[in-house]
Amino acid sequence: MAEDQVPMAGVAMTAVGVAVIRATESERADRLYDDPLARDFVAAARLGFEGTEDGRARWARVEALAAKFFDGRSLTVRVIDDEIARAVDNGCSQLVLFGAGLDTRAYRMALPARVRLFEIDLPELFAFKEPILAAAGATATCARQVVAADLRADWVSALVASGYRADLPAHWVDEGVLDYLPHADALRLAEWMTEISAPASSFALGRFDVAPQRERYAELGRLVGATASADRRGLGPDGERWLAERGWRTRFHPWDDLVESFGRPEMAGGSAAGLVRAVRLP
Repeated sequence: MAEDQVPMAGVAMTAVGVAVIRATESERADRLYDDPLARDFVAAARLGFEGTEDGRARWARVEALAAKFFDGRSLTVRVIDDEIARAVDNGCSQLVLFGAGLDTRAYRMALPARVRLFEIDLPELFAFKEPILAAAGATATCARQVVAADLRADWVSALVASGYRADLPAHWVDEGVLDYLPHADALRLAEWMTEISAPASSFALGRFDVAPQRERYAELGRLVGATASADRRGLGPDGERWLAERGWRTRFHPWDDLVESFGRPEMAGGSAAGLVRAVRLP
């Protein structure tokens, strides 16, 4: 693996931080999930960062921020695992991950062979990810398909070309990438998702108040080089209403209820935090 393949800047770099979190969780005796491949990603990324003095300093910041985000982010990984398992148990055969990053659910969740899992992310992310999976001899339990595309552009064509079928229900997964998109781009993504979602397709929209964690998000922005902007981002607080008006049946599920059985401290966010489960109506 070439050193210049390691995501050391930009939003793709956040995938490395999440891998650090998943690797840390996997080492716990009371782990909520086990992700051995996360350790491989972390080891490879660390080698790339440690090639220069500036890189070593940035790696220290990555680890420090991962520790700050660990509690809430690790719980989110497990919640999304449960949402995916729920969709598959209900018969869904297509999973689409927006901004998949260094996700390994195709390998670690024992998904059945009948499931097709589409990972959408930037080409440079997969340039780092795929050689590591190959070197580890990783074998997906389901039909995994890489879709190299920018979510701010036409990702639908690439998804369909990869075998996605708009006549079959799909479960769409957003693990936070929508909040990195300007509001107009997030709305366009949701519109396209709606257009190619067959009845019974599902989507879980997160609802969290980041105000109590504003400083750590600002620090993350500085690390990845994100430009501060006053523009609205993501679907915003009206996301549930937007989905309902366009043919999705929605229901809000409080975060406390979703994580109650995990035996972990709850992520700050107040009574309004949780997931909006949306199902595409006929």
